[in-house]
Amino acid sequence: MTSTPSFDTRRFKDQERRGFNRIATAYADGAGARAALAQALLDAAALAPGLRVLDLASGPCLLAREAAGRVAPDGLVVASDLAEGMLAEGARRAAESQRPVCVAADAERLCLPDGGFDRVLAGLALFLFPHPERALAEARRVLRPGGRLVLSVWGARGEVPLIECALACLARVLPPPRVARPSVQRYGDAAVLHDTLAAAGFHGVELLPCEFTCRFADAAAYWNAFLSLAGGAAEALAQHPADVHARLAAEAAHELAPYRDAGGGYSVPARTLIASARR
Repeated sequence: MTSTPSFDTRRFKDQERRGFNRIATAYADGAGARAALAQALLDAAALAPGLRVLDLASGPCLLAREAAGRVAPDGLVVASDLAEGMLAEGARRAAESQRPVCVAADAERLCLPDGGFDRVLAGLALFLFPHPERALAEARRVLRPGGRLVLSVWGARGEVPLIECALACLARVLPPPRVARPSVQRYGDAAVLHDTLAAAGFHGVELLPCEFTCRFADAAAYWNAFLSLAGGAAEALAQHPADVHARLAAEAAHELAPYRDAGGGYSVPARTLIASARR
């Protein structure tokens, strides 16, 4: 009798780290497509000069760089990420006035003192943590009393064609994974997200939907954009031969057909949730 392999947290994190290091430049290059979401999250954080901010799973410091400008001249922004290559890419692109303090660290085990921050940000990150309750506990620990956690997550099933088209392609072309990965949409239901934050000890939870649309000239541009956003998927797919990549790209054209626009490209929508909660 063959036993089902169990989820290996260490292996999962290592694959995510290697994948996001692999796509660091492309991820930063594609930031403009998600600019509306980034601005909505930063606005919800109500940053002001002098505040101390931690950006969890910061990647190439996209939120952190903007936050640095909002808390200047006397504030502090720390960008933390498991993928050191992403942080290096962010530091390389930042002007001196925008450069955060970069710390390569696991969000589930932060090497930071208690109560040191006024805000903790986490853009499209909570669903990536294999033990999100630990990451939320760490976020709460490093916040001062009354400080705020502000994060964004992908919406529920059926609300995010931007990623669901790619996931459908993967499901058709590749065999099912031996071990299920955490769903990127597991917090897309507002009630689930609210209850998760409340269970972690946060209060005054406020949820705000944020919708945006990304345009792609063709199916290949869409597929490349997906690979530049999903570190774990990019790392896993790097092990497959060219014919598999060609099949996936062809499937993408099929999935995108409903989003064909008047210009001959594709306008693909996405819905996200922004949550703000107090310690």
